[in-house]
Amino acid sequence: MGSSSPLTRRNRAPTSSVFSVFLIFLCFFLYFLDLSNAQSSPVFACDVAANPSLAAYGFCNTVLKIEYRVADLVARLTLQEKIGFLVSKANGVTRLGIPTYEWWSEALHGVSYIGPGTHFSSQVPGATSFPQVILTAASFNVSLFQAIGKVVSTEARAMYNVGLAGLTYWSPNVNIFRDPRWGRGQETPGEDPLLASKYASGYVKGLQETDGGDSNRLKVAACCKHYTAYDVDNWKGVERYSFNAVVTQQDMDDTYQPPFKSCVVDGNVASVMCSYNQVNGKPTCADPDLLSGVIRGEWKLNGYIVSDCDSVDVLYKNQHYTKTPAEAAAISILAGLDLNCGSFLGQHTEEAVKSGLVNEAAIDKAISNNFLTLMRLGFFDGNPKNQIYGGLGPTDVCTSANQELAADAARQGIVLLKNTGCLPLSPKSIKTLAVIGPNANVTKTMIGNYEGTPCKYTTPLQGLAGTVSTTYLPGCSNVACAVADVAGATKLAATADVTVLVIGADQSIEAESRDRVDLYLPGQQQELVIQVAKAAKGPVLLVIMSGGGFDITFAKNDPKIAGILWVGYPGEAGGIAIADIIFGRYNPSGRLPMTWYPQSYVEKVPMTIMNMRPDKSKGYPGRTYRFYTGETVYAFGDGLSYTKFSHSLVKAPSLVSLSLEENHVCRSSECQSLEAIGPHCENAVSGGGSAFEVQIKVRNSGDREGIHTVFLFTTPPAIHGSPRKHLLGFEKIRLGKMEEAVVRFKVEVCKDLSVVDEIGKKKIGLGKHLLHVGDLKHSLSIRI
Repeated sequence: MGSSSPLTRRNRAPTSSVFSVFLIFLCFFLYFLDLSNAQSSPVFACDVAANPSLAAYGFCNTVLKIEYRVADLVARLTLQEKIGFLVSKANGVTRLGIPTYEWWSEALHGVSYIGPGTHFSSQVPGATSFPQVILTAASFNVSLFQAIGKVVSTEARAMYNVGLAGLTYWSPNVNIFRDPRWGRGQETPGEDPLLASKYASGYVKGLQETDGGDSNRLKVAACCKHYTAYDVDNWKGVERYSFNAVVTQQDMDDTYQPPFKSCVVDGNVASVMCSYNQVNGKPTCADPDLLSGVIRGEWKLNGYIVSDCDSVDVLYKNQHYTKTPAEAAAISILAGLDLNCGSFLGQHTEEAVKSGLVNEAAIDKAISNNFLTLMRLGFFDGNPKNQIYGGLGPTDVCTSANQELAADAARQGIVLLKNTGCLPLSPKSIKTLAVIGPNANVTKTMIGNYEGTPCKYTTPLQGLAGTVSTTYLPGCSNVACAVADVAGATKLAATADVTVLVIGADQSIEAESRDRVDLYLPGQQQELVIQVAKAAKGPVLLVIMSGGGFDITFAKNDPKIAGILWVGYPGEAGGIAIADIIFGRYNPSGRLPMTWYPQSYVEKVPMTIMNMRPDKSKGYPGRTYRFYTGETVYAFGDGLSYTKFSHSLVKAPSLVSLSLEENHVCRSSECQSLEAIGPHCENAVSGGGSAFEVQIKVRNSGDREGIHTVFLFTTPPAIHGSPRKHLLGFEKIRLGKMEEAVVRFKVEVCKDLSVVDEIGKKKIGLGKHLLHVGDLKHSLSIRI
């Protein structure tokens, strides 16, 4: 600290020090006052009311087509000005009435303060913080995914209108949760491509779709990330910045790509973010096949492609993929990158142009995609207060309805994994409830990462104490639990009618840049649970707060542990939801969106192996429920209810015949599969022989109302390394006691019953397909 610092001066001149402190305080006060004033209005271009001369510019003319307006704007810019629009803090052009714009905002499960584009103030001190994505995904409720997105975008627009937020949000994360150790698995919708795809398109639609119904207009712009095959952050020294994901074409098309495709094709997402890692030796942000070829070419992205933050810098400095920074800039732009999170392209693109590595036309193309997105958002339409969402403001953030949706999302996601009959608890029969554990009275832990400031918190302890009298002991000072207060915890449990242990993880255990190395409960938590269960007077309930699963075989098999709940990171209202389920005010309906493996799995499977399919010759058991051949602690889709549901088949074909053209090769030679394209597939569109309906009767034979997820799985013929089991569809149904209803699934043979072969082609297996719902199984034969 320099000799002129206030602290040093204080030692020499107390009177001067007081005055100095006063001046510092005054400066801070004036700064924040100025900041508050600056935040009173949104950032936007084409303020014709303030500067009437801007009306003469075509890009400010809202009557013209967006494409013409973009072309007009690009034509007015110098090369240096164009380069300023390639980076996340886009330089303004005062002469054209364009302000500086910050592209980077986040809204993974609520408006976030991560990213410089959004922050909170006294005007809007917090926003609704929904459960972390992995728990929302456990609801298997597509309408919920969209409803959350709609609330988040409304709050984002409200904050934008008072200058606190941007319009472009780099969410959601739709990577497949391939390995249980991944620290960012919590941000994803789980391990299944269909669930991840439905979450991706549902949440994107909620964020983006306008009330006016114009598909070319955006409420806010979403971004699906991290493209692609990204799911290693920092495992035993292997870092995402240098990791080369070696992926087969089969796994790419079968597992890693479907959520991104759904984002673009079904969700019409405005952006895709390329990842840090390499895929098969090429940085994703410099791979023209992945960017220009697939995202923009095959999937027809209507929007922009953005790099993960500093990933162009990373491919140069960490991966040494190019010899010079200018080459890195050129190769990324030519591959199809439009926007650089960071400053790298701003620093090195002009040199790339002067060196002849990239021409100005490529830069025009990139910034045109960026401007197109801002045009769709209304950024160039003048004052947003005169537009469709101009009336939104601070009173539209943290509304009671929004906070209730956050609580309901947690209720719908929480998974009941074990119940010996103790649950739900009756408040009337409990005089003393012991609440123990490092996550029992946490606040910020409940909202996971990429968080914002929530409206308020209700901790698990607060939720439980709101129903019955409780006594509380942390048991551990934190989740790392180097030392457990076993003596205090066992003493408390020995006197209580029921003991609830709230344990698990937090961001110190699993997070971005932090992968786990094992599946054990952290520190001394397992010992704490075992000893409490031994000493407890009454039943013990285990509540696990985490993103990924743990090997809790010991608790699963312990008869003293009467119930186990996985609650993810349940958001701001987590304590409300936990109490509602434990005391039976809500019947649990969540189902696991990922496999819970035993510790032995991670001891023999390196995190860096990307292959999904098992390899017996190498003792490799495969990954996720679709391919894994080993034992599980809990399986994908597991989850109990307080009532009992049964399934019976109403309708499904036993035989599907596909009609081939006369000259088709499979008419004259024996084929195991057919390509999932061609005339034999076209009947599906008209409702012919290659599309059919499966009808399942679901009955609630219990004594209370419940919500049930009906999963339709298929096991295809064993060809092309096909999955052992594959999710075709899922539907949520609410049934009263002793009520029944029929759930219908439309199945298109070529789309839904196909598998991906070794070179990435979709094939329909000929022969026996097994359809199953719960214990119900039905054989279906596909023939030609």
